Amino acid sequence: MRSCRISGWGTYLPETTVTFPSRSGTVTRYRIPDDVSHLDMLATAAERAIRHAGIAPDGVDCVIAACAAGVQPIPCTAALVMERVAPGARAAAFDVNSTCTSFITAVDVASRYLADGEYERILVVSGDVGTRFLDPEQRESFELFSDAAAAVVLTRGEDGQGVLASLQQTWPEHAHDTELRGGLSRFPAQDYADGDPADYRFDMHGRRALMGMLRVLPGFFDCFFAKAGLGLEDVDLVVPHQASGALGIAMRRIGIPPGRYVDAVAEYGNMVSSSVPYTLARCLEDGRLAPGDTVLLCGTAAGLTANALALRL
Repeated sequence: MRSCRISGWGTYLPETTVTFPSRSGTVTRYRIPDDVSHLDMLATAAERAIRHAGIAPDGVDCVIAACAAGVQPIPCTAALVMERVAPGARAAAFDVNSTCTSFITAVDVASRYLADGEYERILVVSGDVGTRFLDPEQRESFELFSDAAAAVVLTRGEDGQGVLASLQQTWPEHAHDTELRGGLSRFPAQDYADGDPADYRFDMHGRRALMGMLRVLPGFFDCFFAKAGLGLEDVDLVVPHQASGALGIAMRRIGIPPGRYVDAVAEYGNMVSSSVPYTLARCLEDGRLAPGDTVLLCGTAAGLTANALALRL
């Protein structure tokens, strides 16, 4: 086990909502207003997490931004967040990216730094403005995503708190099932005027991505539970990435019954990198999770990547 505890958390959810009809009723999605930036969202969630942890902003000694898409290519998003919320801190700042599961990767990385004694108070912040990259012609994705941000402050744990096990794996044959091609070196921004606008919008082949996910997940979770030395009966709650309306299908495929996992897809949809930490923060706030509980953070992401981490609170 790697000693680690969540000392504070914070979230940001836009006030603007839109609704769409679905097979099961109406779904709600959140949209960032034009006068609020991606960095505004991240900084607000980070400030709330630091305040909740009861530490001074300058007490943070590492900042990890875990977003699917950063604020800008250079510098790293973590440096921009640090500039806003902890400008006087003597801290490292860097990004990690496993798209929708970036937060899980960041917690894994942070727990190793804490276990090694490298850092004492690590700020992890996730969030995306996915709706600014959506293609209205792709109804499936246009009606799925929400904008949000979430952050946690991680410190060394006590009394058995920490990361019990983690596993991440990628199947690159599915790398192009979900992608956003433009904006970096492959299709630079200066080529936008003469290029294909579709390259600068999110492109998702939903059925292909779903079938790939359903194929790899059973074996992945068998490996995870074997590595962890845990069974589902040892987990108090599963907090999965709210990927799509097929969440229930995926959970059944790996043997997790209703009531053992959080399904908020109709309530707020896919929040990209903030999906897992936002849902986790809500569970901590409403009492679904309490000190001593074991929570399984998990999900799939573009790549195709699967990610799982068991954390004792």
